[in-house]
Amino acid sequence: MASSTVKSNFYKWHRVLGLIALIPIILWTLSGLSHPFMSNWFRPVIAKEVFKPLSRDKMKPGLSIQQIMDKNNLQNLRNFNLINFSKGTFYQVLGRDSIYKYYSAIDGVLLPNGDVQYAEYLARFFTQDSTSTLKSVVLQTSFDGQYQPINHLLPVWKVSLNRPDGMDVYIETGQSRMGTFNNNTRKILLWTFEQFHTWQFLADIAGDTFRNVFLLIIMCVMLFSLISGLTIYGLFWKKFKTIQQNRKAKGTEDKRFVHRFHRQIGLIVSFVMFTFVVSGAFHLFVKLYNNKPDRADYGQVITRKQLSVSNLTLPVADSIIKKTGVVSFNSNTYYQVVDNKKQVLYFNTLTGKEQQLGDEDYARFLSTYYHSSPLKTFAGRVKIDVIKQFDNEYGFINKRLPVERIGYPDGSNWYIETTTSKLATKVAGIERAEGLSFIFLHKYFGMSWAGKNIRDIVSMLAALGVLVASLFGFASFIKNK
Repeated sequence: MASSTVKSNFYKWHRVLGLIALIPIILWTLSGLSHPFMSNWFRPVIAKEVFKPLSRDKMKPGLSIQQIMDKNNLQNLRNFNLINFSKGTFYQVLGRDSIYKYYSAIDGVLLPNGDVQYAEYLARFFTQDSTSTLKSVVLQTSFDGQYQPINHLLPVWKVSLNRPDGMDVYIETGQSRMGTFNNNTRKILLWTFEQFHTWQFLADIAGDTFRNVFLLIIMCVMLFSLISGLTIYGLFWKKFKTIQQNRKAKGTEDKRFVHRFHRQIGLIVSFVMFTFVVSGAFHLFVKLYNNKPDRADYGQVITRKQLSVSNLTLPVADSIIKKTGVVSFNSNTYYQVVDNKKQVLYFNTLTGKEQQLGDEDYARFLSTYYHSSPLKTFAGRVKIDVIKQFDNEYGFINKRLPVERIGYPDGSNWYIETTTSKLATKVAGIERAEGLSFIFLHKYFGMSWAGKNIRDIVSMLAALGVLVASLFGFASFIKNK
């Protein structure tokens, strides 16, 4: 009698939990099915994805940064760079107000709306479209449904061209690179995924923390529904088998085929459902765990007096210089020079002397800055490596390359893009475990050896199996009524 009551209670709770989880499962699996179309099969194609700047000898600047500042009465700046585009060669100067202005490298004259013109030029370069009219150019300082946090780069210019495909290109002019690009189809898929998979509508209504807590509760409900279903199958296995054998022996109609299909498909997909639920719940938990405001980006103001040595007389051949800027740290100011091999060199702006291992020093300085609390003294040494390609820990979603990886003895890694003074990402114990669980258990990166198409097909079949099992479970509930 007691055993019968336990079985009955398990059955009851499985049905209740399953009903609660039904709508979330439908939304998550259908939007999950759309993801390969958005990220792979229906992903828009763009003519160029990388812009390669000219070397300085081909830009042929006639004025130094000091002459530019003197001619335009600039007392200070945050950073600068030399760029060349259809309008000529310019100093791209980031002012104290964090706005880019463009001064001719020949005569020092200010180019009106220079940043907008450069953004349009880059958008047309990436699309190789010189004929479509310009629809709009909007400065974007925050993420939204079409330019999501996964793109990382901010601020960017959203350049929209009048084309049948509705192409928008997001441009970071300071680095002459593209954040992402969307056509009409991708915009629809992005909206679908954002609303049905990440439930952005909940964040819009009640905030991000509420959304993550709510979704974590739903994930727990799904996990208990899965566990109760497997328990029921184990408790009633002999009964199910006997009923099926008697039906076959008598040749009677299988009136409970819906229930049988729900059990069989549910058993088959139970493992993949477990991986989806656990990795998703872990992902939400870590987001809540890390729900602290990020430290503001490192900012600097360089005065004219700090720039004694001309940027045009540094002991580096103009033919290999791809980018020149300026940074200030540890009470010194340096020209930061990127060569054609993506090596970053540092020269003191007062003496012109090269700072050996300057990029490591700057990366260490920035890593210390971005720690939200003062760094404790470690027993071991800090290890610094240059990362020039993505891997499982520092994936392509981080966008920025090359970066310096600062590895601490406690196992945490901090990734710094020194050319922008930005923290690319940080990976500690729990973040590393979550990242690996998400890419292998949720996104099936373990299938990467078979190619992206096969991996996407396998993940879609897994999501489809969970959806079908859930729908058969709902149908069996209706039949019982």
